[in-house]
Amino acid sequence: MTDHLGPALDGTSPGTSPGVTAAAGFRAAGVTAGLKASGSPDLALVVNDGPRQVGAAVFTTNRVVGAPVTWSRQVVRDGVVAAVVLNSGGANVATGPRGFQDAHATAEKVAAGLGVSAGDVVVCSTGLIGVPLASERLFAGIGPAVEALTDGAGPDAATAIMTTDSVPKTAHVRVETADGSFVVGGMAKGAGMLAPAMATMLSVVTTDADVDAATADAALRAATAVTFDRVDSDGCMSTSDTVTLLASGASGVAPAADVFADAVLRVCASLARQLVADAEGASHDIAVHVQGATTQDAAVAVARAVTRSNLFKAAMFGNDPNWGRIIAQVGTVPEHVAPYDPAALDVTINGLQICRAGGAHEDPAQLDLAAAREVHVVVDLHAGDAAATVWTNDLTHDYVHENSAYST
Repeated sequence: MTDHLGPALDGTSPGTSPGVTAAAGFRAAGVTAGLKASGSPDLALVVNDGPRQVGAAVFTTNRVVGAPVTWSRQVVRDGVVAAVVLNSGGANVATGPRGFQDAHATAEKVAAGLGVSAGDVVVCSTGLIGVPLASERLFAGIGPAVEALTDGAGPDAATAIMTTDSVPKTAHVRVETADGSFVVGGMAKGAGMLAPAMATMLSVVTTDADVDAATADAALRAATAVTFDRVDSDGCMSTSDTVTLLASGASGVAPAADVFADAVLRVCASLARQLVADAEGASHDIAVHVQGATTQDAAVAVARAVTRSNLFKAAMFGNDPNWGRIIAQVGTVPEHVAPYDPAALDVTINGLQICRAGGAHEDPAQLDLAAAREVHVVVDLHAGDAAATVWTNDLTHDYVHENSAYST
């Protein structure tokens, strides 16, 4: 398995799926608590009504993490999650003891409203780092969020977690088995600070399949490894990344582990692809596919070297198929990580092989990169049989402007 980032599922357009409420046994809400100066929705709640309340999650590997991550890591240890509460408009990162108290209190208030244990409530926050959370507004919004819970409010929840996103991101898939059907649905937010670290943004994935915690955890980790971890918008790792998988068992269908894992993979792939399409200021979605590597890790290392090059990304913004910038980045990967012969490198962009055996081949002027949003780069190392794809976006004026003024 190498490239799993595809289009929306079940015939839906990005953001039009019911998302987290597509699966039976779930309710959601998205309300305005007043955390955003814009007055836009900023508080989401996803509740698992069971009969099972299985949960698993993956988190950022950044050493600097928000209080919600610290809290939620404890919550998922026993494999039980009853609800996920998410706020935008404040990351609750680098906020000291008060930040953890706010995360704990958020879980307590959600738990009180739902009649569950606070230890079964995952808390997620996104927004500006280093600013105390407007906790009183957040707490005041929890009651209305509980009251607003319905099985049709998945899109509302997806909207409420947006920060610099321009559109909500949702997906779902229904899988037919010999014993009946089950559904996996999900939502995600993220348009910047998308760099791999087990997860790359805030996301909630739900399913009505009857699976245990170990099966859910294995499926989620396998899916994130080849979807969210293969999105690298700007090489900047967030402090708040969390992807949670909830299983209600409401369908009564207990699929085989591989069938379930494939469904989770498909939903994560669709959400990850939507993240790329909405990257801050981007005008090109860029897939860098490395083949002919000795191992998949080697292929990922080479692909990531290219996708993290500002020179390459700027060239793509300028519609300039400058393949020299590509092979230069390939050359930065140490030989012990990715063995290959530089004189054997091939590079193809959008089907045109412009570098062959380490030198110029077809005329790059034949390429019109302005004609389509997607750019597909293939690098062949001719060193083995492994391959991998990493998606990124171009570096634009709009990206620089948006991130230069983010806190002001």
